[in-house]
Amino acid sequence: MAALTNRLIVISLDCLSANDYPIIKKLPNFKRILRQGSFVREVETIYPSLTYPCHTTIVTGKFPKKHGIVNNTLLQPGRPSPDWNWYRSKIKGTTLYDEAYKANLTTAALLWPVTGKAKSIQYNLPEIFANRPWHHQIIVSLMNGTPSYQWELNKLFGHIRNGIKQPQLDDFVLQSTVHTIRTKRPNLLLVHFTDLDTMRHDYGVASEEAIEALHRHDERLGAILDAVEDNGNDKETTIVVLGDHAALDENKAVSVNVALRNNGLITVNPKGKMIDWKAYCKGCDGSAYIYLKDRHDSETKEKVEKVLYHLMKESKNGIETVITGEDASELGADPECSFMLEAALGFYFIEDYQGDYLRFVTLDNRHENDKYMLASHGYSPEKLEYKTFLFAAGKGIRANEEIPFARLIDIGPTLAKLLDLDLGNTDGNVIQGLLEGD
Repeated sequence: MAALTNRLIVISLDCLSANDYPIIKKLPNFKRILRQGSFVREVETIYPSLTYPCHTTIVTGKFPKKHGIVNNTLLQPGRPSPDWNWYRSKIKGTTLYDEAYKANLTTAALLWPVTGKAKSIQYNLPEIFANRPWHHQIIVSLMNGTPSYQWELNKLFGHIRNGIKQPQLDDFVLQSTVHTIRTKRPNLLLVHFTDLDTMRHDYGVASEEAIEALHRHDERLGAILDAVEDNGNDKETTIVVLGDHAALDENKAVSVNVALRNNGLITVNPKGKMIDWKAYCKGCDGSAYIYLKDRHDSETKEKVEKVLYHLMKESKNGIETVITGEDASELGADPECSFMLEAALGFYFIEDYQGDYLRFVTLDNRHENDKYMLASHGYSPEKLEYKTFLFAAGKGIRANEEIPFARLIDIGPTLAKLLDLDLGNTDGNVIQGLLEGD
């Protein structure tokens, strides 16, 4: 079968919610796509619904347990700032950009998660940051992406950035995207914007700051559409705009590791630094993994289970559900965990093992701890008002179709079909009704 498009641009608006539709359908540049294209009204995310697992699912069509990116960050108990799943080598199996490269298509990615050192992306500015005091951001980026390309972008647009602060970071990504479209003309371009996600974390789901971010995204989308039209290949291009997860408001941070420490499952030295652990709560914001240092230690597992169910009995502790490791795996999450926790509405999990079990987050104190937020994701896909969104236009896309429902795992096979690529045995299927010829 021939490809349905020659050029595919995938724009991820991190934390875009299905509930944003009444706003974005009125904005001029979102309307440009909606007028000529089609959209999926609700897209069900994955578990845990975190940015890095989600973006890996988008390019593989698989659940986290199969592609291997089961969390944003690595399991590094006691480390204040764990390393992230930055590197392509962490992904099991193939990806959309790998298959595009094999098909001799030109590939580019701008801050797309889990693309560090990806050899199949010719123009790569990976999402990675300096996570140690002796690291320098520019050096870290250059070492993990395409040095000449990044040097070019920084020379042209580096003055726009202010570290990783928003909205300046996304403004830099926008100019880099427009430049890439005009000068590199990639067949596959993956772009990740995080302005909306940042504003929702800092101020809340429906905050004025989040609404302003949606308006900024509309302006960014307009600049990208203009660049495609200016290139004269808009008839040969497909634009897909999508979210990875939604978010829910909360104001209570739960530290399950404090309870594990109080029950002798985490050991600290006199200065309060962790020196050993038998069980550890690895946060995923709206959910959390419970890992055992020795998965075969039945005595510890039984003790942990008692602690967790005791906490769940009281609603003030913020645990809605305790899930067995086996059931977590069935939901697509990490099969290596012993338990998984789902937070109740208004709560989310952090990994702190010192201080209070429960901390209240407000606009005034949210900057006291970089883990404090006023909205989170990572929750179960079954949470109400928690669907994300997708819309598309251009070559290979049907016009004026409203598709009621799809899953995040369906996006990968759909993108692959547009480019006539094969992702192999995926968990998802092509979204029916979105593509011409379906």
